[in-house]
Amino acid sequence: MDIQTAHPIDPAIRSEIERHLAAIEADHSVRILFACESGSRGWGFASPDSDYDVRFLYVHPLAWYLRVSPPRDVIEVPISGVLDINGWELRKALGLLKKGNSTLVEWLDSPIVYRAHARFLDAIRLAARCTHRPECSFHHYVHMARGNYRTYLLGERVRLKKYLYVLRPLLAARWIEQGRGVAPMRFQDLVDALVTEPALRDAIADLLARKRRALESEHGAPLRVIDDYIAAELARLEVASVPLPRDIDFSVLDRLLLDTVTRAEEAD
Repeated sequence: MDIQTAHPIDPAIRSEIERHLAAIEADHSVRILFACESGSRGWGFASPDSDYDVRFLYVHPLAWYLRVSPPRDVIEVPISGVLDINGWELRKALGLLKKGNSTLVEWLDSPIVYRAHARFLDAIRLAARCTHRPECSFHHYVHMARGNYRTYLLGERVRLKKYLYVLRPLLAARWIEQGRGVAPMRFQDLVDALVTEPALRDAIADLLARKRRALESEHGAPLRVIDDYIAAELARLEVASVPLPRDIDFSVLDRLLLDTVTRAEEAD
């Protein structure tokens, strides 16, 4: 099922998000280049009461970049109701991309986009592919899966949503381990490509159906088929071969920053 069909964005919520983005631009004198849905809605397993996790990238006028001391490079809107909105300045975002930040790469693959300048989005997606650091992404996802498993899934009663917060990074790590490139954001894409054992596929499908119907806080008994897979996969990844670093030309990030800032300046 298409993610927009499974969990469409309420038009009233979308309008409210767009009003917030416009207000951010006016209040901070910035231009928002890209805004998307992160978290469970972007991954494709939101509950009816899930928050809207809006993440965005923005650029300042040229003069902002010509200061001796770098100013604050994030914008955070106080959480209000179901909206959680914050964003990164472009230079910060590209610096994190150079370090192998997987979160930003996920945003760029989000199926739910609120704002996008087409030329910029094409350019930064290309830059993300060219500068992808598989060894960093692999470690990120393994660490996330292991931490969430130990924190949330070892009790006699567990929050069902937390299974997905372990399964998704586990599958993303396997995707990268197999040399498939950047892991897709959509959980179902990972499942379709990597989960072949029928009982596990059925257990995941049932879990997804329950998650989409249930409240965020729903608890239940441990799911043995999924538990067994997680334990085996975590043990396997402990001794798996880490993807090797590769030679990367990061100058594409410098060119993207310069081109984007100068174009934004010319458009004002």
